[in-house]
Amino acid sequence: MLRDYFLNKIEDAIVKAVEAGKLGQMSEYTKGSLPVEKPKNPDFGDFAINVSSLARSAKIAPPMIANAIVEFVEKDDCEYSVIGGFINFKAGDSLLVDLIDEVYSKKENFGRPENIEKEKIILEYISANPTGPFHIGHGRWAAMGSALANLLKFYGHDVYQEFYINDAGSQIQKLGRSLVIRVKQELGVNIDFPEDEVERKNYYPGDYLIPVAKAFLAEHTELKTDSDVDAVDLQVYCDFAKAYEEKVQRDLLDNFRVKFDKFYSELTLHKSGKVDECVQKLKNSGKIYQKEGADWFKSSDYGDDQDRVIKKADGSNTYLTADIAYHVDKLERGFDRMINIWGADHHGYVARVKASIEALGYDPNKLEVLLGQLVNLVINGNEVRMGKRKNMVTLEDLIEEVGVDATRFWMSMRNIDTTLDFDIELAKTKSDENPVFYVQYAHARACSIIRNATNDKVDTESGKTIPAVLSQAEFDKLVGDFDKNLTKLTVKDARKLILKLEEFKSMIETSAKSRQVYTICRYVQELASEFHSFYNSTRVITDDLELTKSRLALVYAFKQVLANALGILAVSAPERM
Repeated sequence: MLRDYFLNKIEDAIVKAVEAGKLGQMSEYTKGSLPVEKPKNPDFGDFAINVSSLARSAKIAPPMIANAIVEFVEKDDCEYSVIGGFINFKAGDSLLVDLIDEVYSKKENFGRPENIEKEKIILEYISANPTGPFHIGHGRWAAMGSALANLLKFYGHDVYQEFYINDAGSQIQKLGRSLVIRVKQELGVNIDFPEDEVERKNYYPGDYLIPVAKAFLAEHTELKTDSDVDAVDLQVYCDFAKAYEEKVQRDLLDNFRVKFDKFYSELTLHKSGKVDECVQKLKNSGKIYQKEGADWFKSSDYGDDQDRVIKKADGSNTYLTADIAYHVDKLERGFDRMINIWGADHHGYVARVKASIEALGYDPNKLEVLLGQLVNLVINGNEVRMGKRKNMVTLEDLIEEVGVDATRFWMSMRNIDTTLDFDIELAKTKSDENPVFYVQYAHARACSIIRNATNDKVDTESGKTIPAVLSQAEFDKLVGDFDKNLTKLTVKDARKLILKLEEFKSMIETSAKSRQVYTICRYVQELASEFHSFYNSTRVITDDLELTKSRLALVYAFKQVLANALGILAVSAPERM
């Protein structure tokens, strides 16, 4: 990366300046203590380093330090300048040419770092009840979680994606009872959900169970009356509705380009005995005590603000009990790191889960939790509140309205800890104001330029065929047998665009380490902007064949890098729009 190239040059020069006695009283320098930043004014350079901190040991003014260091920089075709205590760096043409060459040599692997400390990561996100459609909040976790998985894989980690099915609680019985009412309604029975608000909470009154009831009756043709329905064991309805809704959810995830390696059932966790095993281990280690008939976990011994109940007085487990066993199960499967995406309302839950991990003898730092805010849906300038399931706006509705690409991009383009305002009307527009359209149009424009260069044209006035600037075979050779000397002709015209291509590498590293994907959305918008500016100011297809080849080579490099970034977001890179 250019940032590292610059830093290494400066740090080597500092060492030499110290050895030559040119940095005052400074007798040694430890590499890695100076940060690289971007100048606020790009005219100063591409990067800058503030060496003022060295004045403490050098006992001389920062400008003197900076000038002394620059004297010892090994010469290349880059520009080094001093402003106050800052050393500015401007990349030379040869480095920019080498960058384009790197894009061609690595193609879809451009931006992927080498020799990282690879980890085996399990990434858990969405974790919904199989009791109905996904709401738009689930859509945000789906888009961000799958994009984060793609990012970490691209970075070099081994990533395993898991969906935790919350199917062990009373909600499944509630789902079954709700299906019974819908089945009876389909048979013509005069019945409805309770009107009393307290009683109504024991059901799912949403219309989405109507097709489930139709499907149930299609399999159970013997059911004709109210009493026939009541004669069927409730668990049959529970199992049918659960299986139906799980399939609906999985089909939607497939359409949304979200691929889980495993759907892990909470119910199977209980049946395996692992939940009871964890509780017993905590008891054996003296981490459980009884109070008011309930079992309490001493989570306050491990940083939690209070102890937590893991088994109620009635003998039933709390949500925490199963979660303890589930995270221990992850660790026992050999994962180096667990990353969970939870809603912001789970903030207080993090400490107690980490406490349980530590109490059972594992490293709590292996668990990372990303807490995310929800989504505000904006329609015609008005915010639409997400209601209960009966009146909810579902993820499926949103995808049908704006498409998979727009939904994924919009769901990912804000930091996870920031509430997202999803403007449906803007997301559907084909204008520069819609970020996903703006970015995809840049890719389509690059493809169009290449087509125009390689396809014959017909003069509308004379009707004569005008031969293509390059045949497809010639263009394929240009790309497949790339000569980096070609780009020398266009470096000066496309400096900002080339530097933005180079930034992809540092953006990937920063995003992977910080577990952020909104930075990719921001990057592709900036990259698209630089390309549009290049296109508007620079004619790609000219009368000069070598110059045309040079600029086409850059257009192809841009197309490759943008496709790499969009691939991580699982947003398509269209060739035509």
